[in-house]
Amino acid sequence: MKVLVTGGAGFIGSHLVDALIEKGYQVRILDSLVEQVHGGKIPDHLNKEAEFIRADICDAEAVRKALEDVEVVYHQAAEVGVGQSMYEIVRYVKANDLGTAVLLEEMTKKPAQFKKLIVASSMSIYGEGAYRNPKTGEIVYPQLRTDEQLANHQWEVMDKDGTELEPIPTSEEKPLFPTSVYAVSKQDQEQYCLAVGRAYKIPTVALRYFNVYGTRQALSNPYTGVCAIFSARLLNGQKPLIFEDGNQTRDFVHVSDIVQANLLALEKEEANYQAINVGTGIPTSVKEIAQMLAKGLGKDIEPEIVGKYREGDIRHCVADITKARKLLGYEPKVRLEEGLRELLDWIKDQKPEDRVATATVELMTRNLVK
Repeated sequence: MKVLVTGGAGFIGSHLVDALIEKGYQVRILDSLVEQVHGGKIPDHLNKEAEFIRADICDAEAVRKALEDVEVVYHQAAEVGVGQSMYEIVRYVKANDLGTAVLLEEMTKKPAQFKKLIVASSMSIYGEGAYRNPKTGEIVYPQLRTDEQLANHQWEVMDKDGTELEPIPTSEEKPLFPTSVYAVSKQDQEQYCLAVGRAYKIPTVALRYFNVYGTRQALSNPYTGVCAIFSARLLNGQKPLIFEDGNQTRDFVHVSDIVQANLLALEKEEANYQAINVGTGIPTSVKEIAQMLAKGLGKDIEPEIVGKYREGDIRHCVADITKARKLLGYEPKVRLEEGLRELLDWIKDQKPEDRVATATVELMTRNLVK
């Protein structure tokens, strides 16, 4: 069976390509090698057994050729970066929305050809996670904290009655409230694929990735995940910069567990036409991550808690993975401590550029940091 992986040269895509080839699939990659991620070069980790097409996902002719004889499509290609998406709007909408539209339009010309479409979605589409009011027991789906609250450094999410809310795992039933252009574009990717898949009877699954970490992350890209960003700072002898008070929590999931979910989505039919969370269900604070990375790298460097906030930032969001367990048989296998050890072993041989200060200035000049 021939499989196309868009964005297959990237962090998650390349790990997925390796796993598919190991399972005996023929794999073709379509990737433009974005300068910010790859420096315009073919990465060393690109699997030599995969066919590689260097082209933009918005190039209909290239996409048409890439789809020839393909039965399964993994759509991983996307511009990634919450903050940057708020000022490079055209770039993000073009790659994520138009790129997905081009792919789907080409697929609709021969829908019977395709046995499965699996699209990479994101936890960012939820906005804030789910919460419970400890006084009433009510489940609450808050939107953004107010500027007034954040300016007063009242970081936790409050209910309308003034009660501090308790974060709980976020299920797929939570109403979506994306708070950045990136998040809106990921919601679009998911919904485009599910809608077209249903209409043309192409079994489609959307996997909502939580905070993915692992080897091959673009360490010099200041808009990638916090593990990569913090590591680049530490390797350059700089303090990781943390907004708010550092106690905001996320669900850090190892890239191999993301790959596991992708393979299960291909092999099983129960999840067809569904959106499914992929995480661990375990909250970890951003400050804890910075401290764990510093310790692992042998750096006596504490993070700098800047006490400022970024426009659109959320406080807590951790996956409820009940649906993934039920429909896919998914179970996260890599504990954070183990995954970070592997990441740090790889990081020690890297020489990333620290571009965080430049990226922060970009946000500040646009009044996106307050």
